[in-house]
Amino acid sequence: MDHPYFGTIASSLDIEVSDDIESFSSDGDTLKYSSDYFDEAMIDDVEFALANGAMHTLLKHTQRSGVRNDRLWQLSTDYTINSMLLANGLSLPPKVDYQERFDGMYAEEIYEILKSEIDDDNITADDDEQDSSDDKGDEKPKDDRASKSKEQKDISIDEQFLEQLHQKMDRQGTMPKDLKFVIPKLFEHKVDWREELYRYIASHAKSSFSFLPPNMKYLYRGIYLPSLSSDLLRIVVAIDTSGSVDDELLAIFLSEVDSITQQYSNYEIDIITADAKIQSHQLFLPGETLSYELSGGGGTDFRVVFEYIDRYVDYPTLLLYFTDGMGSFPDTEPLYDTIWVMPSEVDVPFGEMIVIADKKI
Repeated sequence: MDHPYFGTIASSLDIEVSDDIESFSSDGDTLKYSSDYFDEAMIDDVEFALANGAMHTLLKHTQRSGVRNDRLWQLSTDYTINSMLLANGLSLPPKVDYQERFDGMYAEEIYEILKSEIDDDNITADDDEQDSSDDKGDEKPKDDRASKSKEQKDISIDEQFLEQLHQKMDRQGTMPKDLKFVIPKLFEHKVDWREELYRYIASHAKSSFSFLPPNMKYLYRGIYLPSLSSDLLRIVVAIDTSGSVDDELLAIFLSEVDSITQQYSNYEIDIITADAKIQSHQLFLPGETLSYELSGGGGTDFRVVFEYIDRYVDYPTLLLYFTDGMGSFPDTEPLYDTIWVMPSEVDVPFGEMIVIADKKI
């Protein structure tokens, strides 16, 4: 009830008692636990163990390990999962693998850091020890379990069930934080699209200097230097108002344009709305209310926007084109940078593409 996502996944776990472990462990297929540990553990610790096992199932760490050292990779996955569980309000039991420095990192990233901190001799020794463990009866099941996971894990949790669960939790607003670090495949092309968008925008913001007020650092020496007033953002924004762009998608477009003006105190933004022809063009400066014509509803011809910019916009450096991507593209690439912001992947002839994660397709 408190953590419906973790609880739903945990309900499909294979769970078995093991007297060979101190507390609990998961190989991505089975959650093993010590009966003595669970008998004495607090309910929060049991919740954490079940959630940890659930996340190891989704992370599919045995498939993603490749040729990595097994022990180091297992530790890396635990750091990723335990950090994510902590971020979602679960309490860390004693002795679990957690380091704050690994918060917000993928298991692959953590592995490389851990590997760099251990000399090659130690890693080789670990590998040799794992190889020799095949001869030990109590250690042999480890490799068997890994083999079983690689062959059978994909069918233990139905992919369609997961997709339905993710959609449900997303609608309810109960998707766990930092889930992308555990199952990055779920977020391919849709991870932090706004962060990616604003990174592009920030790279085009120019520093603006002013003598009012002057730089105070050298005034006592009678030297007047300009001070950095703010970042000047000078971009062109094109909004697709064709019939194929529905109200939900258009609302996302307009919301992001408004957010851009909130991020920068000093900007000059040309906003162009168009379908198969130019519908409106306005230049907005700080303090002005964003209001523009949203007429259109016809087909989409991206070429008219690029032709219009060439004729009527002075020195463009960056074009943000909000569109569904369904239209006719120009044959030649412009001299300025172009960022296409779309709800799904489209084969664009030039520029960079950012896929919107908010649009339900």
